[in-house]
Formats: sequence, structure tokens, C-alpha cells
Amino acid sequence: MPCIVALIVFGIMGIFSASQRALAKEALDCVFKRVTFRPCNTGFAEKVKGKLIGKVLKRSTFLAKLLNKYYEVFSWIFFILMVGSTIWVLRGGYNFYVYGSCNGLNSSGFCAFDPSGSNNKVTPLGDSETCGTVQKTEKTVTLKNVDLSSFPTKNVGGKDTVVFIGCYACDYSRKAYPDILKLVKNKNANYIFAHYPAKGEVTNSLANAGYCINKDYKEKFWDWNSYLFTTDKNYILDPANLNTMLTKFSFDVQKINECVNSIETKDAVEAEVKELNKTNIYGTPTIFINSKAFVGPKPYRVYRSAINRFIFF
Repeated sequence: MPCIVALIVFGIMGIFSASQRALAKEALDCVFKRVTFRPCNTGFAEKVKGKLIGKVLKRSTFLAKLLNKYYEVFSWIFFILMVGSTIWVLRGGYNFYVYGSCNGLNSSGFCAFDPSGSNNKVTPLGDSETCGTVQKTEKTVTLKNVDLSSFPTKNVGGKDTVVFIGCYACDYSRKAYPDILKLVKNKNANYIFAHYPAKGEVTNSLANAGYCINKDYKEKFWDWNSYLFTTDKNYILDPANLNTMLTKFSFDVQKINECVNSIETKDAVEAEVKELNKTNIYGTPTIFINSKAFVGPKPYRVYRSAINRFIFF
């Protein structure tokens, strides 16, 4: 196995140093011979062994003697470590491509491909001054026993179902929204949108308005929804601008306002929030693709892979 390790090491070093390319060629020849059950070139094996022992000898005579005596054992140990680390890196790369995290779906541990953990950040639920970030693994997020019948839905009858639980006021939901819209359009998926007022009173009025618009203007709701996700959030969160926004879409402003302020609407929106809480949601955005939860704004490829059934484990 020393020749395999040497091939990789000298192959990489040969990229930067011409003097190492000859050794890389010898290592390749050694690997080929071992694979075809022939003995490796003794001169090359001794050359590699001599270089290593010479380096160690400058540091410690004891370690050099130990390496000389158990050279083959150490070679196997390094080979096993190399194979193990390679598998680990490949697994992490696969997980990052499919889930957006090296550690698996919705896992927030350190990932070299996403050191900031941006693919798993969410806006925590509750009333606070700013959209904060929370990172944690939640394996109990589910749609089981959750009634989504009152929420806006389109493409009913699609082969795939996408449920997007997001908040108009929060950056991570706004970041995920275009990719979810793209996924639904490209796959013609059944799409259910649920606004979760993660900012408390700041977003409750928008939740109420959305409920009323979906009730009376179902087809226009989706344009309204996109407008709220793409317009400056400080503008849409200002209650003084609500009527102006309603007028922009030619809604009956008086009718919508009466609906927004009615006890019936407030009770209905509260019931919807309680229903969403059954999912064990802990932050927005939370996206379900065919009942599998994706927490945080994942790259588009992650959502696409879920639809394409590319996930193996």
C-alpha cells in the first residue's frame, strides 16, 4: 500500500514541482504492478522508505528506528486513514449537494463547503426587534396530522407537493422564495403557501390581509404574495402603506380592511398558526417537498434533487 499513498502524495506535489513528477510516475508503475499481482519495484519502495526515514531521523533517532522496523504497518495505517478520510469527504460533498449541509438534512454542524452555515439558518418564531438566527437540528418537523386545507393552493393535482412556510418580514424566507417559485413552475408541483407571522404583531396584519385576499381574490393572491416577498420589507411592514398596496392591485380597500379587522379573520388566522405549530416548526423558512422537511434557505439544487428523488440516504 505504500505505493498508493506515494502516488497520491507525489502526484499532488508533482503539480507544483517538476522534481516530484518522476517519483509520481514510478509510484503509478508500482500501483499498476501491485494491482496485477506483481511485485513493486524494490528500488522505488526503498527510495520512498529512505526519504521518509531520512526526514524523521533529523527529528528523532528513536522514531526513525521505529519507522524502519514497522514501515509496512505504518504504511497500512496511513492507507486506511487516507481511504477513510476520502470516503468522509465524498460523503460530505454528497450531503452538501443534496441537502445543503455536509452533515445531512437540516444538520447545523460545521461544514467546510458552507462555513457560515447559511443554508441552515432560520428566523426564530416569536416577537423580536430583528430577524435573528438559530441553528439546530430538528428531526421531528412533520406534516403528519396537519390540516393545510385553509391555506392558498395552486396546481392542485400535481404529482409533487411543495409546502412553503415563510414570513414576509424575514430575510431567510425572502431568500428561499424565488427558488421555491422556480421549483413549482419547472415541476408543475402542487403548491401550498402558509405565511407564519414570525415577527408577532409586526406581521399579523399581513397574515390577516393575505387570508382575506385569498378568500375573495384567489387568483390575484399569488401576485400579491410575490409582491410582498420582493418589495422592501420596511415598506410592506408599515401599516400606513397597506391601503396603498391594496389599491395597487385594484382590491376593494374598504372590504379588505373590514375583513382584516373582523373577529372572524383573527380567529381564522390564529387557527392556521396553531395548525402550523403542529408541524413542530422552529423557524422560517420551513419547506416540505413531498412531506420531507427542509429547514432554512437551501440552494435550488437541493429542492430540485428532492423532486427528482436523487436522495439515497
